[in-house]
Amino acid sequence: MKKTYHRLAKISVVCVYLIIVAGSVVRMTGSGMGCPDWPKCFGYYIPPTSADVLEFKPNFDYKKGQVIQIDDIFHYAKRDFTSTSNLKIENWEKNTTHEYNTFNVTHTWIEYINRLLTVVAGIPIFLLFLVSLFLFKKHKLLTLIAGLVILFMGFEAWLGKTVVDSNLMPVKISIHLGVAFLIVLILIFGIFKSGHYSLSKTPSKKFKNVLLLAFSLTITQIIFGIQVRQFVDEKIMQIGYEKANWLNGVDWKFYVHRTFSIIVMLVNTWLFFINRKKLLNQNLINFVMIIIGLEILTGIIMVYFDFPMVSQPLHLVMSGIILGLQFMLLLQSNLSKQKANNDLQI
Repeated sequence: MKKTYHRLAKISVVCVYLIIVAGSVVRMTGSGMGCPDWPKCFGYYIPPTSADVLEFKPNFDYKKGQVIQIDDIFHYAKRDFTSTSNLKIENWEKNTTHEYNTFNVTHTWIEYINRLLTVVAGIPIFLLFLVSLFLFKKHKLLTLIAGLVILFMGFEAWLGKTVVDSNLMPVKISIHLGVAFLIVLILIFGIFKSGHYSLSKTPSKKFKNVLLLAFSLTITQIIFGIQVRQFVDEKIMQIGYEKANWLNGVDWKFYVHRTFSIIVMLVNTWLFFINRKKLLNQNLINFVMIIIGLEILTGIIMVYFDFPMVSQPLHLVMSGIILGLQFMLLLQSNLSKQKANNDLQI
């Protein structure tokens, strides 16, 4: 059962990373309001494929929350009812939650796929919690971890609703992203606690201290990165999707974020050489170095080539992967060689 928990935790963390990518694609394409209501989309479980669906239909069975467009403004059905031959405005509630009243089929389906992916990701996470209940007597911590993941996923769903209701307020999007990264760390802790890891050689104190520094720098870099992304989101609200002008008037946070990438690379390079010199066989650091290089490359591409479509999603998810790998390294490096050998015997 513990092995099943371990596998489900791995599947769950991959799903969360995919949600982060999908959310970034939604933002880059301007599809965040493609579904102007939540959890349904225009009041339907499967969204419209054409604007005709939003036209008033006589003698039609409308369900509560379904949307029609009257004078270029969305109106929501107040309750379940069957329409008559004429439109009766008293059956409809005018959209006053946000200013978005445009149907774009591409944006709608990009946002819908993002939501669908979130629902799919919820399946392994829910199964993880169910499996954890069977482990409660011997492994209470695993149940606590799974419970926290469920709790924060519920919080994320609620945040998603507030993001839509606020017409994509940048600060709420930033909080939404921050919670996603937190869920990743909780799941990685679950992966570590449910697995068996060995050390060929106990890491030195120097390695652990530099690793902790590298992890702290990554968190700091992500915080500044979220601030820069929030600046871009605010710029989008002002000027739209004129990508060439998104970084006009950037403040000091952008320059700190850009310069900090050099420090992050240098500290992790230091860690890489300690690992090689001491023959610690902490192979995850090799992947960290590769991804940091790609992360810096996508950052350069965004700045100098006006945010190509896949650049921001890749940049975002790679920062989360670096954070996750470093966190796993931290957990593994705190194993003693004796404890690792005992774990293998269980």
